[in-house]
Amino acid sequence: MSNLTVALAILGGLVLASVVGYNAWMSRRSAPRQPDAPNGDRPETVSAPLSRDEEPVLHVAGHPVAGAERHEPLFDPDLPAPSALPIPTADRRGGLDPLIDVIAPITLEGLASGDAAIAAMPATRRAGSKPVAIEGLNEHTGEWEPAAPGQRYGAFQAGVQLANRTGALNEIEYSEFVVKAQAFADAVNGAPEFPEMLDEVARARELDQFASAHDAQLSFVLRALHAAWSPGYVQQNAARLGFVAGIIPGRMVLPASELGLPPILGLSFDTQAALADDPAQSAIRELTLSLDVPQVDRAERPFARMRETAATLAREMDGLVTDSDGQLLREETMDAIGADLEQLYDTLDSRELSAGSPLARRLFS
Repeated sequence: MSNLTVALAILGGLVLASVVGYNAWMSRRSAPRQPDAPNGDRPETVSAPLSRDEEPVLHVAGHPVAGAERHEPLFDPDLPAPSALPIPTADRRGGLDPLIDVIAPITLEGLASGDAAIAAMPATRRAGSKPVAIEGLNEHTGEWEPAAPGQRYGAFQAGVQLANRTGALNEIEYSEFVVKAQAFADAVNGAPEFPEMLDEVARARELDQFASAHDAQLSFVLRALHAAWSPGYVQQNAARLGFVAGIIPGRMVLPASELGLPPILGLSFDTQAALADDPAQSAIRELTLSLDVPQVDRAERPFARMRETAATLAREMDGLVTDSDGQLLREETMDAIGADLEQLYDTLDSRELSAGSPLARRLFS
């Protein structure tokens, strides 16, 4: 074998090794980033040997969750289960208010029991797409409240919401409300007094125009610059900023400071990646950070926290913050958005529809 043949063989081997090494490097580089390994400070569990009559079972040392015996598996064992999220214990949407509701008073011949009122309630509490509510004037407290067993009421009032994000109350929905309220009044021996339909529909359109012009739902898109992310990697980094797993796969939320209120921010990524058989191999190249402005009290500093969260995640996860069209969001753009939001907050305050208030949460829903 000549020296030339040997040299060519060696050169071919080197080229082949280089190609294999390059492919391995590219494969490793393009693989989704994985969450950091546990720090190892957890106590190890030692399983006792099974007796011959004992069936084998799987023991999982998870975080205890009050009020729940089981929870769905998570990508990161350090994250709390969805069932650990604060659960609202009461309806915080507020009572009927003439600012955003049509209210029809119902006079009674005498007192009515809460049990009778509950039995007479309409089967569905909606007229079209608008919520319907009936409240009673409590004999003892003198307060309007939803009918409760064991209480007695001297009067009732039925209401339907003038507008929400589906649009303004229309004539058909108003007529459906009248039918339901009349049926309830007949059942409790009451006499309803309905406002003029055309006046209320006109008021609904005016409120809907205002709400449409002052509704704001913001979103930032965080895009991976180089390597993609695994669901566990996203969850781990978001959890460090206070996010917890939501009910929907692929969604996390930043809880409000007060129990039962809507979350301050939402973070979402591909649901299919979250539900994959092997989430560690799922590649996520972008995630969305969202803020529903009218739903969150301005005292929570929602937009400032949204900016801080986006900047931190971009830095820690090697990403880029853009809008939904892929345009880079610069600091001056963020400042302009923040200034516009302050004006929006002031306008909502002037109409007694402050962001995060019960009325605002009902109107912008």
